[in-house]
Amino acid sequence: MTTDAYLADCRARLAFDLLSNTWNAVVLWVLRDGPMRPGELRERIGGISPKVLTETLRRLEFNGLVERHAYAEAPPRVEYDLTALGRTLLGPIDAFGAWAFEHGDEVLAAQERNSG
Repeated sequence: MTTDAYLADCRARLAFDLLSNTWNAVVLWVLRDGPMRPGELRERIGGISPKVLTETLRRLEFNGLVERHAYAEAPPRVEYDLTALGRTLLGPIDAFGAWAFEHGDEVLAAQERNSG
């Protein structure tokens, strides 16, 4: 593989960029059970501000991983759901989570050894 494989427009880098944002994978994982309103997402996730959630949802929608459904009701209702493309990332996210579960203690121990 040449160094050209990691240019900004290469597909591998695109995939890495999608999962490098902390909240992208978390929001995708939470949406695996079906559509949710922003308030429901914030409750399920915890620790995410409304602003960051909105930015994350917009980024995921821009990339075709999430779709926004607005309902003409009073008051207006908005829900977000995974697209078919978004669902294809659930397997890799699950695998990464399994890796973290298996090796997380080793990573934390290395961080502690190297922190001072």
